[in-house]
Amino acid sequence: MPKQSRPVALLRRAVVYEVNMWRSLGRWLLRRPLVLAPGAEAFSYVGVVKPILGVFIGLSAIEIPIFDLIMRHTVPWPSVRHTALALGVWGLLWMIGLFASLRIHPHVADTGGLRVRNSFSVDFLVPWTAVARVDARYRSLPSSRTIQVEHDDTATILNVGTGSQTSVDVALHEPLSVPLPKGPSEPVTEIRLYADDPAALVARARQHLALSFRGSDS
Repeated sequence: MPKQSRPVALLRRAVVYEVNMWRSLGRWLLRRPLVLAPGAEAFSYVGVVKPILGVFIGLSAIEIPIFDLIMRHTVPWPSVRHTALALGVWGLLWMIGLFASLRIHPHVADTGGLRVRNSFSVDFLVPWTAVARVDARYRSLPSSRTIQVEHDDTATILNVGTGSQTSVDVALHEPLSVPLPKGPSEPVTEIRLYADDPAALVARARQHLALSFRGSDS
C-alpha cells in the first residue's frame, strides 16, 4: 500500500483522537468499571493535573453563559451567536473528555508486566523479565510534552510524563523499543512515568519482580 501523505496521516490521527476522546467521556459518564485480570492492580496518574483541569473546566462553564449573554446584546446575527455557543460547549465537553480519558486509562501492574499508559494515546507493556529495578523518585521534566527522550553517556531514557513530572523509574536489563503514538521508540534503557502513589506502584512491581525471578530459577 502507498504511504499516506503527511496531511492525510495528521487528519486521520486527529479524527481517531477525537473519537477516542468522546468514547472516554461516554465510558466515564456511564461509570463503566475497569475490568482487570486476576491479580492486576491499577494505578492512577491524574492527581497532579486534576486541579489545573478542574480550574479550566470551571472557568469554561462560567464563561459560556456570560459570553453568550454579551453576544446576545452585541451581535445581531443569531447564527454567529449559536456557532460561538456550540464551540464553547464543545470545548467544555472536550476538556471533561480529556479528564475522563486520564481517569479510565490507568497504569496497570499484572503478572505479565507493567502496562504504562497516558490517556488513550500511550499504552505499552513492559514485561517483568525486561525489568532490572523499579524505584520511586520524583523528577521534573523540561517541558510539558507527554513523551520525552533523554540521552546521556550510559542511558537512553523514555519519560512518560504527567504535568511535567515523573515519579517512578523503571530500569531495564537491556535496551527495549516500545510502541508510541508516532511509531516504535528507539531502544531505551530506562522508562520513567508518573503515578499518584509511586510507593504503592513500586511495592507492587517489586512483588511481581520477585515472583518472576523466582519462576525463572525454577
